[in-house]
Amino acid sequence: MIIAVDFDGTIVEDRYPGIGKPKRFAFKTLRELQRRGHLLILWTYRTGKLLEEAIDFCKKNGVEFWAVNANSPDEEFDPQTVSRKVLADVYIDDRNFGGFPGWGAVWQALIG
Repeated sequence: MIIAVDFDGTIVEDRYPGIGKPKRFAFKTLRELQRRGHLLILWTYRTGKLLEEAIDFCKKNGVEFWAVNANSPDEEFDPQTVSRKVLADVYIDDRNFGGFPGWGAVWQALIG
């Protein structure tokens, strides 16, 4: 599957523009999804330096994304021709209807 994952409020506690503490089981779950062959897209509002900080934070915690705010690693973002909404099979975001269920629920739903 291709899984789009938000950063602030989902992977880490929401402290935007800072970086909050990692949410419990977030990185463990993301690493296991990657180990099982799923492709992860970092799907976030962050841009520029703030985006680079989030990418680096995830790398330090063992997660490198297949793509960042894009449908694939080679896609170049042009706001005139490409939508910021990425194509994924699953979206993990704290702004879901009903809120973020927690990484334990994500683990159960996707890994079992």
